[in-house]
Amino acid sequence: MPRFWFGPAGKPIGLKSADILRAPSFLREMGLNAMEYEAVRGVNIREDKARAFGSEARANGIKLSLHAPYYINLAGRRDVVERSIKNLNASIEASHWMGAYVVVFHPGYYKDAPSRREALRKVIENLKLVAEYREQINAREVWLGPETTGKTSQVGDLEEVLEIALSVEGIRPVVDFAHLYARSSGKFITSKEHVLHVIDLIEKRVGEWALKPLHVHFSKIEYGKGGEREHHNLSEGGYGPDFTHVCSALCEVGVDAVIISESPVLEQDALVMLNMCREICGEKCVVEQAAE
Repeated sequence: MPRFWFGPAGKPIGLKSADILRAPSFLREMGLNAMEYEAVRGVNIREDKARAFGSEARANGIKLSLHAPYYINLAGRRDVVERSIKNLNASIEASHWMGAYVVVFHPGYYKDAPSRREALRKVIENLKLVAEYREQINAREVWLGPETTGKTSQVGDLEEVLEIALSVEGIRPVVDFAHLYARSSGKFITSKEHVLHVIDLIEKRVGEWALKPLHVHFSKIEYGKGGEREHHNLSEGGYGPDFTHVCSALCEVGVDAVIISESPVLEQDALVMLNMCREICGEKCVVEQAAE
């Protein structure tokens, strides 16, 4: 039987201006059990605050991940790459302090490389430097998680993410099903079979360990010619993908997953997804919020 964790991408909107240290107990009270700390505008958390946040998360049974800054382009100009590496190194350090198990990041863009293939090569070579830093600070418990990206200008289609994971130690794929849907102009992730195909590729290409757990982002999404435009609430009609395809597939093959809501209503839709999975897969699929 699979085990699922659910939570928001960032500070719960219901907390408004309250201290981030309140987030774990707030989520526990809601019945949620995961949270992705958003460092998307820079890693600005002090070590003491990060450790206190991690302590609160453990006390409330909240599984933590961290999203690295958006300002990352490992296929860019030398100065951009250097700053990107610093951002990823800082993300690993903060994750190590707070006990987040994975650093989620967008690998980069094609525009500054002569070809898509060369952009991917640069991403892989530069990530090896980040992996070395991870070893240097003894943060082996923190995985690097390249995310499937939503825009066709970005490095990060499914095959590229798999190749990155195969090429650098300490990397596991992060699957954003909304991004896969947007990047394909709504042609992919339209059935349970599509989700099963993604899971099968990860298991065959990377290994079963990459599914223990699979780190997932989800929301409904609006797309245009270049892919992703805007995330939408699960209740909004006219947008995809359908979360029932994701939960049904994960349940069918017994894959554990941390499912992070990137909906505009964050924790509210995380709770919607939790309840949907309870109906599809059963009460015991949702991990209890016992302290570790």
